[in-house]
Amino acid sequence: MTQSFPHKAFTVDEANGLIATMEAVMEGIAHLRDLVESHDKQLQILDALWGPEVLISENPDHSEFLRHRAARDGAVERIQARMREEFVARGIRFPPGGLEHGLLDFPTTLDGRWVYLCWQRGESRVDQWHEITDGFAGRQPVTPDHERRMGVEPSDPPEAPPP
Repeated sequence: MTQSFPHKAFTVDEANGLIATMEAVMEGIAHLRDLVESHDKQLQILDALWGPEVLISENPDHSEFLRHRAARDGAVERIQARMREEFVARGIRFPPGGLEHGLLDFPTTLDGRWVYLCWQRGESRVDQWHEITDGFAGRQPVTPDHERRMGVEPSDPPEAPPP
């Protein structure tokens, strides 16, 4: 999913103010992912039983196949909509593996360059950050000194962070 970022640098306090909301949204998405998985399993069973014949309208399991496919596709669409509305629209980034591992990145600036405040589902607050190129493995603690220097909009704004 391609993401475009508003030119917004989150402060640590702003990111922390969204954690309860993000946790609830991630819980809802996890539930939808479980639905997708459940319907996928049923579709795999029907495919194993019937192969391409399940697509024939006279097949006794055709309507069940259509029901599972529609339910799975609907859940996928709801996941995508929630991601657009709750994360992308706010300028929050899903890093690679973010959906599966409950990771979110809040773009911010540190000394005039873009970095990410990093949060993982289950953490009570945003207290880690990493360089744009480092990802989760490069997480570092947010110190009080970092916090003072993060999220400051420079007079000459840096380029937007990469997707």
